[in-house]
Amino acid sequence: MDVTRILATPADALATTDIADHALETLRQSKIREVLVLGRRGPAQASFTTPEIRELGRLEGVEVAVDPRDLELDAASQAEMEEDRTAKANLKILHDYAGRTQQAAPRRIVLRFLASPVEIIGEDGRIAALKVERNELVVDANGALRSKRTGRVESIQAGLVLRSIGYRTVPIEGVPFDPATSTINNVAGQVVHPNTGEVVRGEYVVGWAKRGPTGLIGNNKPDSAATVEAILADLPVPQRLGDDGRDPSRVEALLRKRGIDYVTYGDWRILDRYEVAAGRAQGRPRVKVTTVPEMMAVIRDGRRRRTRPTVRPRGRAMPPAGAPSREGRPT
Repeated sequence: MDVTRILATPADALATTDIADHALETLRQSKIREVLVLGRRGPAQASFTTPEIRELGRLEGVEVAVDPRDLELDAASQAEMEEDRTAKANLKILHDYAGRTQQAAPRRIVLRFLASPVEIIGEDGRIAALKVERNELVVDANGALRSKRTGRVESIQAGLVLRSIGYRTVPIEGVPFDPATSTINNVAGQVVHPNTGEVVRGEYVVGWAKRGPTGLIGNNKPDSAATVEAILADLPVPQRLGDDGRDPSRVEALLRKRGIDYVTYGDWRILDRYEVAAGRAQGRPRVKVTTVPEMMAVIRDGRRRRTRPTVRPRGRAMPPAGAPSREGRPT
């Protein structure tokens, strides 16, 4: 949904957001006028959120098209939808799009379901078309609805193909991994051996590698906090309280001794203020700095400004703040 929205939104509208400048410049040159979104399963199984699908219909100068036949549900999908409030809300919006009369909008988004790409067709070294196969839904051994190919194939002209399907955590050598769920074996964020359930000391996991590819920032924040709590709980009490002489500043001293630069929360605030100030000058939320060398240059400059000493004229005491100057004005 994010990719679709960005490709279909006019560049002038994006120019008021915090999108990176290099991306905005590329999008200004874009000749894309139609975006086709393919879902391998049906509308009741779509994983987009209701705000995401609703937002597509609010894009200025963009028509959203849905074939009403794609919204016809089989009995299993109908039952699934009745138990899923999000799916029910999504279907309502999709039916609204399907019922709209065709508009003369300069850009168009087409949503199709039960369709899978099977081949990219090239011509003179460039993408020319996409071969798409129609699917049907079947119930697997676990009772879940899966897509199954039907053999009915069509070709759709295309100049750009983007993939946004599937997720698998990359295994790390020596770390217990469950290939069936594509997650690192864990209990509440602590890595465990899959066979014995024994905790692996000093190894922890967060995010999708911990629980699978579900949830967004709102899920990842508490999930990460829970893992951090597990880490703190494993620390010896003296270490947690700092009673054994382990001063965190010694870590910073070691990094400085080795010539390793590092970024603190205060440094991040320098970068944040810089981006917001640059955005304010352009009427935007912020102008993003997008490369690490540029970020570090901004941070280092901010550090120098922050630590630069105040120079006072010799032989002349500075009056207290708010005291009247010789001209009678507050200083």
